[in-house]
Amino acid sequence: MRVLIAPDCYGDGLTAVEAAESIAAGWRQARPSDEIVLAPQSDGGPGFVGVLAGRLGEVRHNTVSGPLTDVVDAEWVYDGATATAYIECAQACGLALLGGPPSIDTAIGAHSRGVGQLVQVALDAGAHRIVVGLGGSACTDGGLGLVEALGGLALAKQKLAAVDLIAATDVEHPLLGPMGAARIFGPQKGADPATVEILEQKMVAWAAELDALAGVAVSPLPGAGAAGGLGAALLALGGRRESGAAVIAEFTGLAGDIAAADVIVTGEGRFDDQSLHGKVVSALAGGARARGIPVLVLAGQVTLEPAALDAAGIGAAHSIADYAGSVQVAIDDAANQLTGLARRTAADLGGQLGNSGGTRYR
Repeated sequence: MRVLIAPDCYGDGLTAVEAAESIAAGWRQARPSDEIVLAPQSDGGPGFVGVLAGRLGEVRHNTVSGPLTDVVDAEWVYDGATATAYIECAQACGLALLGGPPSIDTAIGAHSRGVGQLVQVALDAGAHRIVVGLGGSACTDGGLGLVEALGGLALAKQKLAAVDLIAATDVEHPLLGPMGAARIFGPQKGADPATVEILEQKMVAWAAELDALAGVAVSPLPGAGAAGGLGAALLALGGRRESGAAVIAEFTGLAGDIAAADVIVTGEGRFDDQSLHGKVVSALAGGARARGIPVLVLAGQVTLEPAALDAAGIGAAHSIADYAGSVQVAIDDAANQLTGLARRTAADLGGQLGNSGGTRYR
């Protein structure tokens, strides 16, 4: 049997590459004769650059502003053959760069200046196309920091006028309102209810400037609320939105791997309703459903009901936390627990016929 292992990252615990290797290790223990294809994925959030690194272009490092006051070493990819830069916002303003748990202070103070600095570095390198992976940010500034790093709205628009700018986003949320960046994602970034309202009001004023610059209302557009509103800034500067999962799928040959698979194993840190809207799991399930290929999800935590799994075309979803006995063990020993869960899941498949064994990397 040919098994396609194509997970996203598991929060800060495992990169997509590490997760794929952990799942493969467990699967081989239970079903050594299966052919395993590793194709780690990303939806634009943390791990976006890591999945692309080694597949195309050159990995580069630059020192830029982190989400608060410190500087960070940010990794990005430049493909000289196509003059395309791939940037991951989490490399400059990610939650993992806060140095500790998010708080009210970090929710208010975090910014996206480092992302703007990476865009400037890409422009200086000669990029004609810039793809910015959005997700996992610590900030809710609507991309104000990015714009400031590029010299302000007018100058930023001028600099990017001839650039094919792409916001590779993992969510479809608008910038403002009950489904917007502050109210949906602010609490995950340390904001209490009062702080959420402060962030929302700041972005209401900023959204008016972005909409005026674009000449159309970008703030209500799908993806405008991605990465604390970075999506809205990129759209206002002439960018367009693409699915981050689709960008990665193109460069990992995912469509061909899905078509050749007998079963697909994927996963992420938390498998919830957001997972079914533009994220890696939904992309895989959509491609597999027409071919009748079963999709199994191994996630840190699973909150979806069986009916939602059926509707999304997911055969089964298993929780590392349940397997490990606690969320804390699942976090502290993520790789080993994921390997164990994969071993049990493979063993429970029963006596299906296998192809010749081996592992292929994509």
